[in-house]
Amino acid sequence: MFTGITQGIGLINRVIKAEGLTKFSVTVDPSLLSNLQKGASIAVDGTCLTVVDFDSTHIWFDVIAETLQCTTLKLIKTGDKVNIERSARFGDEIGGHIVSGHVCGTVTIMAVDRTINNCVMTFKCSPEWTKYLFPKGFISLNGASLTLVNVDRNEGTFSVHLIPETLQRSTIGSKKVGDLVNMELDTQTRSIVDTVEAMK
Repeated sequence: MFTGITQGIGLINRVIKAEGLTKFSVTVDPSLLSNLQKGASIAVDGTCLTVVDFDSTHIWFDVIAETLQCTTLKLIKTGDKVNIERSARFGDEIGGHIVSGHVCGTVTIMAVDRTINNCVMTFKCSPEWTKYLFPKGFISLNGASLTLVNVDRNEGTFSVHLIPETLQRSTIGSKKVGDLVNMELDTQTRSIVDTVEAMK
């Protein structure tokens, strides 16, 4: 379980691709390695991955075919930056919303509108997901817990407003039109919508 509050930005150090498997290492701030163990869960751009190895500055992960298919991790290359969040512990503050790290799929950035202190991003998503999107509802994009602002189910688009702190703490501020971003829908919202539909 994660909270959707990015704890750091990692740098992809090495990528090894094989059939149906990608191994990669991420360089992280040493503070993110405190009490880390093999087998621990870490969200990389919102995708829950298992730590397979680590040293004083790097963490290694394996990504199998299913995860590669539905996330942006299939596109990673050396030098890329990714959002990092350690799994939540009992007693931690839930500053965002509960995030599982089970990415639903990717969405495409359609527009980026910036003013002096504000940034609005609009995304295009697959039609089957729009029924789970509601203004003021939660969504996780590349692991960052965000609030939905505008939802257009006819067009299959939604937008989020990003505060300067989010832009500084995560990689989303460096994204541009056409880029893909990992999306995780709010689990509670999905459960409610699916239950209501099943009762019709």
